[in-house]
Amino acid sequence: MMSAFTKSKSERRRFLTESDPIINVAVLALSIIGVILVYAATRDWFAANNQDPEYYLKRQLINVVIGIALAYGATLVDYRVLRAYTPILWGIGVLGLTAVLIPGLGSVVNGARSWISLPGGFQIQPAELAKLTIIVGMALILAEREAGEKGPSDRQVLYSLVVAAVPILLIVLQPDLGTVLIISAAVLSIIAISGARLRWVIGLLVVGISGAYIAVASGEVSDYQLNRLRSFIDPYADPQASGYQLRQARITIGSGGLLGKGLFDGPQTNGRFVPEQQTDFIFTVSGEELGFLGSSFILLLYATILMRGFAIAKRTNDLFGRLVTMGVVAWFSFQIFQNIGMTMGLMPMTGVPLPFLSYGGSSMFANMIAIGLLQNVYQRSR
Repeated sequence: MMSAFTKSKSERRRFLTESDPIINVAVLALSIIGVILVYAATRDWFAANNQDPEYYLKRQLINVVIGIALAYGATLVDYRVLRAYTPILWGIGVLGLTAVLIPGLGSVVNGARSWISLPGGFQIQPAELAKLTIIVGMALILAEREAGEKGPSDRQVLYSLVVAAVPILLIVLQPDLGTVLIISAAVLSIIAISGARLRWVIGLLVVGISGAYIAVASGEVSDYQLNRLRSFIDPYADPQASGYQLRQARITIGSGGLLGKGLFDGPQTNGRFVPEQQTDFIFTVSGEELGFLGSSFILLLYATILMRGFAIAKRTNDLFGRLVTMGVVAWFSFQIFQNIGMTMGLMPMTGVPLPFLSYGGSSMFANMIAIGLLQNVYQRSR
């Protein structure tokens, strides 16, 4: 028992002393800012409607604590050992994506059957965790090399695409096109970084663009998604729904000016003029109440995490670890750009949360596990 206690104590010490401290500080800072912004986005409205003003605050704090525990857990087992468990994890991910499509199990939120309801009012979104299984699964296949080979064979690339295609197709059926775009960006990045032939990268781009066009032209994309796309092109195309949301988001961000209206003092935020402002549109709260400088500090924290991710990928000699790291970096990069871009009208509106800031357990858990994987590679590459 004493040796087990000593081992556990040494593992905790290693998590604190041998992890990348810059990533830890940046993630913790973003998580704390996120908790405050979620509280700011919901407090006054809930109080005015005789509801618990700290409801979202308490739940988001729980999400952060659980997420940190998951990040810690992801560092305990050598990431190279995880290769043996990757097929099992991938299978669990596919089962979760299948379960949401079964009536009675899956719940519809904002037009997508993406959630599984749990006791106590909690929900889980399998698509968030599927990002991890796809990245690790593809890295496992593409990292295998014969002596003298500089890149994966065409068969390996094809197998890795099958690993990604099955979950992606299940997510399309929900439909959750925002998550599909994020996963596609990670898939394309992993293929390119693995050293695969250029024709694979070009072919994937052509297939992706053609598939999106065919989906819209054939009517496979729901009216809800089409209205969001029309609002991106013309904010007045859907004035009562997505167009209204986009215009209010721009007004809210712009009204903050350089220094912001002050925490909890944003009239747009307190009036709930922006729907879903504690989740997908959390950046509007930052823009109004923290202003340009506060929002820039948030972007700086994101840039720090991404740059440290690049540094971890560069320093490791293990191709599997490098592909996993770059897959996570690509995922975070595109999701951050997509979320902030849509609040400012630079990208089409999609229901994707802002990592570490938006309210939500599934997103927080997946993001923290991904950070744990980055730290895992960092520790074993030292």
